[in-house]
Amino acid sequence: MTYPERAARRLRLPADDRSPAAARAAVRAVLAEAGLTELLDETLLLTTELATNGVVHAGTDINLTVAADPIGVRVTVTDYRSGGIDPLEAAMPEVTAEGGRGLLLVDRFASSWGTTHDQTGKSIWFRIDRDPDKPPAPRPLPDVGNGESAPDLAQLAALLTVAPALQSRLPVDQIVTELLARCHDATAADGGAIEYDAGDGTGTQVIAKFGDVGTAAVAAALPLTAPANGRLLLAGEPKPSWRPLAELVAERVALAVQIDRMRTDEQRRSGWLTYLAEAGELLAHSLEEHLTVALIPQLIVPQLGRWAAVHLTGDGAGLRLAALTHVEEGELEHLRTRLEGAAPPLAAALTTDGWTGMELPVPRGLDGIAVPLSARGATIGVLTVGRHADRHHSSEERAVVADLAKRSALALDNARIHAERQAVAHELQAALMPGSLPDVTGISFAAEYLPATARRLPGSGPGPVAGTEVGGDFYDATELPDHRLWVAIGDVCGKGAQAAAVTGVVRDVLRVMARDGRPLPRALELLNATLLEQPGELRYATIASALLDRGDAGSVRATLCLSGHERPLLLRAAGGVEWVGREGTAVGLFPDVKVNPEEVRLDVGDALVFFTDGVTERRDGSAMFGHERIERAVRGAAGKSARQIATALLEAVEAFSPESPRDDIAILVVRCDPA
Repeated sequence: MTYPERAARRLRLPADDRSPAAARAAVRAVLAEAGLTELLDETLLLTTELATNGVVHAGTDINLTVAADPIGVRVTVTDYRSGGIDPLEAAMPEVTAEGGRGLLLVDRFASSWGTTHDQTGKSIWFRIDRDPDKPPAPRPLPDVGNGESAPDLAQLAALLTVAPALQSRLPVDQIVTELLARCHDATAADGGAIEYDAGDGTGTQVIAKFGDVGTAAVAAALPLTAPANGRLLLAGEPKPSWRPLAELVAERVALAVQIDRMRTDEQRRSGWLTYLAEAGELLAHSLEEHLTVALIPQLIVPQLGRWAAVHLTGDGAGLRLAALTHVEEGELEHLRTRLEGAAPPLAAALTTDGWTGMELPVPRGLDGIAVPLSARGATIGVLTVGRHADRHHSSEERAVVADLAKRSALALDNARIHAERQAVAHELQAALMPGSLPDVTGISFAAEYLPATARRLPGSGPGPVAGTEVGGDFYDATELPDHRLWVAIGDVCGKGAQAAAVTGVVRDVLRVMARDGRPLPRALELLNATLLEQPGELRYATIASALLDRGDAGSVRATLCLSGHERPLLLRAAGGVEWVGREGTAVGLFPDVKVNPEEVRLDVGDALVFFTDGVTERRDGSAMFGHERIERAVRGAAGKSARQIATALLEAVEAFSPESPRDDIAILVVRCDPA
């Protein structure tokens, strides 16, 4: 549908930096005549962009056509430089870029727009329609810049107010430039500029400018919150209206800058919170002290400084340099020398009675900040962060360093506690296992043990692998006074200190009973009575035990007693397999236990393979390792040594699933060797 024109202007403008102001004046006049002043902000902004583009980039005269109808306004800018229109970019340019936003702004704010071009030039047009649901709000606009009389400041305040919707979507430099351009329209000054100093040490910068400022005729301070400051400058032959107008523009500019600074501060603080949360998560996942120490400087550089170092306390009162990183690798050795020399002054500062601040005095020769690493009431080191290349640390960055130091100290302390718990668990677990297996003629032994949540490191060899919890599985073997041999493997209910206590009772009682010559059934009955007498919650265990006698022709006779435990596998030297033993009652559950001894003969090369349920119940998703995989794992080691059989089974169990074991794994192999 075509609407009749209410007002129109058509004019040719020279390739001069004053032409955009003339174009804006024409747009303002048309919108006033048509009663469409609510479209002023967007129309002036887009006209400024296109007129400046034609004058500055095309470098030719421009034709401007402005036509308003009852529902909107259409503006066409034509230059006389041949060539096509650059394609519209999908993303806004960098905030610091001086240009590149023209067509993006047209695309964002115009109701519709388009281009035409030929060998003589090109035209860009846009149309902005008013909101049909919003009643028109015409406002009289002053005739400014013609030297007649001082303009009404109330009308200028309306002229210089950028629409909130527009202000929320434009970068601050674009808003400030638009305000200065409107000031140019109102004053016709020869030049103008807005200077701004954020107060962060970067100095004063010109954030908007037109013409040649030279010697300023009028200077109006921007009413900014300290430490920021700035001023608006106008050059030329001043008129009486310039001073109040400049102060009004300065107020509007300060408001836009303050809003942008608050928005930027909020985004920066949100970024620091995200940074601290991610750093804390990384630190929390590290339970190895040397890895945690190495991680801390990597988290800091380059976000918070050019270099970072961690000193840790040792056995004495001194500090040692534990970790260091620098943005320039070539500076590391020189910095290392200086930091090693800084250790005594830092250590002295930590122990000085008069020191009360969060930050330590930085030793001579270093430029940065030093913060103690304190956790759970103890100071365990110092974090030192070097300053940025071009500035000192801001107060906000100092607060972030202090917060990160607390998180780092807690992570280091947790790693040390974890290491101590691991050492205690290792010692306690080792105390529950035999120091060595019997070395006798005709019978050989081998054992493997893997606690839950622990993985064997490559090349670590056989033997216990320590986690932080003491497992409930155990094995034992000893030679009795009558030259028979006693072996046992078991699984005590639970984990940790309580399970360790029960394991110690089970192992010691069985050993004592076996050495005293008690038959296995009687020994298990006495053990059951002992466990039932233990205070506290349920205490029970499953056990597979055997007495071994050397027979004729080098054979071995084993008397098996299973107390609720998995049956062992008899692996023949030729590769045959057989599950042996008769099930009985677990000890510690009921007053009476059922024991069913069974004799098994081992010929030379045969082996009995004992294991706990951590082997059969090893999971890979919903699948369990089971008994068939045990048979396949050991059949390939038939006839080989006890050590090779035990290792083959453990490797198969570990390789079955990429996950760490959920339950303890214990394996004990007894092999009949040649006499």
